[in-house]
Amino acid sequence: MSDPEFYDQDALVAVLTTQPLDRTLDYKAPEGGCLRGAFVEVPLGPRKVIGVVWGAGRGDFDRSRIRSVIRVLDVAPMRREMARFLTRAAEYTLTPMPSMLRLATRAPGLGDPPSMRKVYRLGQGEPDRMTDARQRVLATLREYGGLAFTLKELADLAGVTPSVVKGLVQKGAVAEEDSPRDTPLPPLDPERPGKELTEDQAKAAAILRDALRSRTYGTTLLRGVTGSGKTEVYLEAVAECLRMGRQALVLLPEIALTAEFLTRVEARFGARPAEWHSGVTMTERRRIWKMVGQGNAQLVVGARSALFLPFRDLGLIIVDEEHDTSYKQEDGVLYNARDMAVLRAAICGARVVLASATPSLESWANAQSGKYDMVELNARFGAAVLPAMRAIDMRAEKLKAGTWISPTLGGAVRDRLARNEQAMLFINRRGYAPVTLCRACGQQIGCDHCDARMVEHRFLKRLMCHQCGDTRPMPAVCPSCGAEDRLAPVGPGVERLAEEAAAMFPEARVVTLSSDLFGSARALKTEIERIAAGEADIIIGTQLVAKGHNFPLLTLVGVIDADLGLQGSDLRAAERTFQLMRQVAGRAGRAERPGVALLQTFQPEHPVIRAILAGDETGFWRAEAAEREAAGVPPYGRMAGIILSGTDVAQVFDLGNALARNDGALRQIGAQVFGPAPAPIARVRGRHRVRLLVKAAKGVALQDALARWIAPIRLKGDLRLSVDIDPQSFL
Repeated sequence: MSDPEFYDQDALVAVLTTQPLDRTLDYKAPEGGCLRGAFVEVPLGPRKVIGVVWGAGRGDFDRSRIRSVIRVLDVAPMRREMARFLTRAAEYTLTPMPSMLRLATRAPGLGDPPSMRKVYRLGQGEPDRMTDARQRVLATLREYGGLAFTLKELADLAGVTPSVVKGLVQKGAVAEEDSPRDTPLPPLDPERPGKELTEDQAKAAAILRDALRSRTYGTTLLRGVTGSGKTEVYLEAVAECLRMGRQALVLLPEIALTAEFLTRVEARFGARPAEWHSGVTMTERRRIWKMVGQGNAQLVVGARSALFLPFRDLGLIIVDEEHDTSYKQEDGVLYNARDMAVLRAAICGARVVLASATPSLESWANAQSGKYDMVELNARFGAAVLPAMRAIDMRAEKLKAGTWISPTLGGAVRDRLARNEQAMLFINRRGYAPVTLCRACGQQIGCDHCDARMVEHRFLKRLMCHQCGDTRPMPAVCPSCGAEDRLAPVGPGVERLAEEAAAMFPEARVVTLSSDLFGSARALKTEIERIAAGEADIIIGTQLVAKGHNFPLLTLVGVIDADLGLQGSDLRAAERTFQLMRQVAGRAGRAERPGVALLQTFQPEHPVIRAILAGDETGFWRAEAAEREAAGVPPYGRMAGIILSGTDVAQVFDLGNALARNDGALRQIGAQVFGPAPAPIARVRGRHRVRLLVKAAKGVALQDALARWIAPIRLKGDLRLSVDIDPQSFL
């Protein structure tokens, strides 16, 4: 007999909480009863915690000791399909259910009535005197366009104490209000006319619309060359979804892309959709979470965590730039949003569109096997044509020491400047230099908490660890030997490249785009708009510039080090280099002006470089697929990473060796265990890290075997074990 949907008062209910427990807890249903899936507040020891009614209680101990649910929260109950999604995702990623529930309740104050909160927004008055701190508060409020903040949010964003905000309230420059009841988002109009589509785009849009009308699950790979108008095609699918009265979700890989995309959505549908990512205020997060659950948010645009919002009737999920590595969550719950999107859609009868100019090999292989549908756009939109691509053989170039722009590339940049066109110089390294070396003792300045080099960020005048985020001022003397004026940068970063470009082209306006140079997504959006309007001549950028930006005057892309991604033992190194180079090159020539992409390389004969230059994407995927299939690695085999960590390196290795010795559960399915071995970055935040790698055939029940393998392990002290199914990074 199945669990009822409603539990009468005092009936026993099982409540799943977000606390780190290995089971649900029994409580008596509250006065008036409650629905299955209700979000509730329950007592746990001396505390009150949030949970979800998961089903009927077990009643396997003294009923007189069972406590009652305190209250039911005023939010839509969790739907059974959402509970099923969390359960399946937990089983796939081997994640405890409380951790999955935390992902699904990442909105603060869900149980608070509006009267409990004060919010702050821009007021009408002016302070009698202006200080730097007050100026930062007002600038923050203006930058976020009238959004409301809690006191802590506003103070933290502006980098001031709460008393500064309160002082501005007294002067009327900041308005303090009771938090309003969460309101529905403005309706989107799918009947508003979109941009006129080409014949190619219209055919693709019709295929997606027809698939949506079936109201059944299916995944389509939308593959189109850079600039072919994939966004306009899948927005037509969104319009069809809205006409059907269902909700849609668009996942984007970078917050930096969100602002530009929201503008396009507003132009298409007449109103802004819901926005969900780390840059959204907590007040707005709570509102969006509630409205999605009530069906009062038709379209959500967001980062990977938006997959765990409580949609009432999800009909369409778009994963834009589906190959992007940022869809893989690398800490906490380890999951790939692309794969979880497919899982969620399969459970709720939705369609998935995976959009990319350079798909992941996993998606390409699924399309080739018929598991996914494939729709292709082979022509650029309007007058734009694909850029010509050429290699610059760096073995034949004569560069001065400490410079990275070859004479050939420099000449091409000058040609663009003379024609009032833009050039982009790309290097996938943040900061000024990846290594700072003492020329007296040879020491490289490293992080105190990680086995990683500190990266100089000259614009910030600081050294930064890109593993743990620790920073310190740039030292004047060597921390190792005390020598003065002997510290030297080694290798180029984006800031050093900008310095070289400014010296080589003194008449040019040089702009640097890197994620750590902008305090907010809105500041980055403003800079991108300036570049698109022609207020820059040379753009220096990291991989941030490869994604989705349209610069009409840009006709030259120069890749400083096309060989960078080919180094190392990552099985996806060739694939990622191919994707990134093709994407970066695609930024050139997106309007009427033809573009050129020049790749500086010391290995022009490398198969990946040759495939990039030839534009033979199908040939590249086939060759890469054949190699992976021969090796039995993803997508033609299964892999799982086991990451062990702790402050005592001997204990961590002892645990790894014990796992490797007792691998009977894995041998039963024919899996191999490699390791334990130190992770490539063996210490992060003071914790030593050891990895094991499990490799198995494609069709085996890997998760079940892994669960049986690690079940006997009892972690002592500060030892930690995490399982990474289908690892994307091997650091």
